Amino acid sequence: MKAAVVERPGCLVVAEVPEPPLGEYEARCQILCGATCSGTDLHLIEGRFPWPVQYPTVLGHESVGRVVEVGSKVRHYRVGDLVIRVGTTPSEGLRVNWGGFAQYGLARDHWAMCADGLPPEAWRSHRVNQVLPPDLDPRAATMIVTWRETLSYLTRMGVCPGASLLVVGSGGTGLSFAAHAALAGAGRVAVVGSPGRREGALAVGATDFFDYRGDRVDEELAGVFPEGFDLIVDSVGKTTSADRVLPLLKPGGMLGVYGIDEYGKCRLNPERARGSFTCYRGGYDEEEAHGRVVDRIRRRQLKAEFWLGLDKLFTLEGIGEAFEAVRRREVVKALVRIC
Repeated sequence: MKAAVVERPGCLVVAEVPEPPLGEYEARCQILCGATCSGTDLHLIEGRFPWPVQYPTVLGHESVGRVVEVGSKVRHYRVGDLVIRVGTTPSEGLRVNWGGFAQYGLARDHWAMCADGLPPEAWRSHRVNQVLPPDLDPRAATMIVTWRETLSYLTRMGVCPGASLLVVGSGGTGLSFAAHAALAGAGRVAVVGSPGRREGALAVGATDFFDYRGDRVDEELAGVFPEGFDLIVDSVGKTTSADRVLPLLKPGGMLGVYGIDEYGKCRLNPERARGSFTCYRGGYDEEEAHGRVVDRIRRRQLKAEFWLGLDKLFTLEGIGEAFEAVRRREVVKALVRIC
């Protein structure tokens, strides 16, 4: 089968790779489509992923597949089911970084594994494999991964009705944080990002937008929000991006650094803060937000078209063009048709 493989940093190819063998608790899925992720995929391609990577590796973790075969102990997947977050597995000389940009992948029946008494380390990470409603558009469903991560993260931070939130960054995750905050009833949601994303940010729920390139953007924010923000989320993760906005955080507020652009190099000077604050380190859990995200999609509260060009699909063979479109900021996230 074909897959998008990073052979080494800077070298992305579409190559023939082995089809993953089917285990007794696994469902084989034909992967229909996937969405690009700047936070992981681009960092892997460019050799800037902050954790150890063995190359060559198969990209992709925002994929939707359809079950075509099930293992002997599978009880919760049926042939024809749509499943989120499927990917291929490692083989000799080939690693995977989730492996969603491949023609076939596996979903693991974590429910059955748990019920049969297998240790949690064997199935816990596979709770991301969830069955989707059959009427859900697979193209739009590729957004579920980003939406689950960001909804779980923001909920754990404590967003609530009437709260004020500042989001640094207007990429896929930044826009998602803004959308979730608006749906949670936040009073004001400000986004600092690229000027070309202003319209999209306001459409998904932001109340205010500021061009990150402005020399005086900090002063502009302080002028509009003199009382500061209850919550700040840095969805970029540059060395100084969180510190730059720290003076805008209310005393007792919470700051979360979600982005990984320069992971491990974040610098915060607490003397710049208005008072004591909390630095959020609670992470996220995709599975806990799955039901809410699916419900919001079905209610049209989350609309994938603000993130993806649903009618502009890149092919697997043209996946390099998809990432170039992301780099040029022609799209927030690129949608890739696999099969």
